[in-house]
Amino acid sequence: MTTHHRSWAAAIMLSALACLLVAIQLLAVSASQEAATPPRRPKQVYQVACSTCHGADGKGAPQSRVGFALPLPDFTDCNFATREPDSDWLAVIHDGGPARAFDPLMPAFAEALSEVDMRKALAHVRSFCADTAWPRGDLNLPRPLVTEKAFLEDEAVFSSSVATEGETSVSNKLVYEKRIGARNQVEIVVPFGFRETDAGVAHGIGDVAIGFKRALFHSLESGTIFSVTGEAVLPTGDEQDEFGKGYGIFEPFVTFGQLLPSDSFVQFQGGIELPTGEDAAKEAFWRTTVGKTISQRRFGRAWSPMIEVIGFKELEEGQKVNWDVVPQLQVSLSTRQHILANVGVRIPVNERDGRGTQVLFYVLWDWFDGGLFGGW
Repeated sequence: MTTHHRSWAAAIMLSALACLLVAIQLLAVSASQEAATPPRRPKQVYQVACSTCHGADGKGAPQSRVGFALPLPDFTDCNFATREPDSDWLAVIHDGGPARAFDPLMPAFAEALSEVDMRKALAHVRSFCADTAWPRGDLNLPRPLVTEKAFLEDEAVFSSSVATEGETSVSNKLVYEKRIGARNQVEIVVPFGFRETDAGVAHGIGDVAIGFKRALFHSLESGTIFSVTGEAVLPTGDEQDEFGKGYGIFEPFVTFGQLLPSDSFVQFQGGIELPTGEDAAKEAFWRTTVGKTISQRRFGRAWSPMIEVIGFKELEEGQKVNWDVVPQLQVSLSTRQHILANVGVRIPVNERDGRGTQVLFYVLWDWFDGGLFGGW
């Protein structure tokens, strides 16, 4: 190699080495700057990604600013902001309004924000409701077929029980639940149905019940909610056709819900029936439900298989405990997940004389979240 060529080769090698050293220095500086920059706080993420439409105060920016007429939610309204679980909020943040059948003006942030930043933005949204008396929607567990829930709701439920043995018998209930404030709920239960008798088919309304529920304790940190309920059953049904008992009943009971790992849960209800009839026996009852919620494609349809174990006993000498099991499956029907259905089978385990297997189902409408024909 000539001296001229050697000089050019040396120059090229020195230039390459210099470029490499500069690149290493730039990477080192960039890494140090990135390490020195603290992660964004929840408020900062919200201000950058959400405040343009939802306002720095969470009450929604004025129409003149956002440029559209769609009403914006008020995150400071605890009655609105606490009802839904984190999974529903994240579904809308991740995939936009259509993820829960809301307006597409709510954009998807799946490409703009990391999972961590989405949760930070949601954490700041949650902070706008400063009243800790409101139980969080994450404690709103799936409704079993028999066991009462501890969470407070605005719901309408149609349930039915169909006998599979003996004479044809169908018992239905219409349940209306209305939440009052942070911790209270009232409900009305109207039973009705029909059955075959020796004289033909009898039908009528049963004993109407009126109840009041209060949440005594709730903790998102421990995943626990505990409530107490008092229910008065009025003798409105026809005793002769076996639609009513002919006397009133006062039914106090407690309800408990507990979140478990992997989207599992356990629920419990225990209480006593105190009849007004002189010859009627008091009855204790207890019900336990274990289940798990499985979501399709993370934010899609929710399936909740559950099993209930039911025990009840008349509080008289010589009476035995009756045990039933109820395997069941709840599924969300609407995209907004405010219309749900559940179907199962109530199977007597012991003392089967006069206690046949029943098919149970219900359709539930969470009317606070949307109309019966909306949100699909």
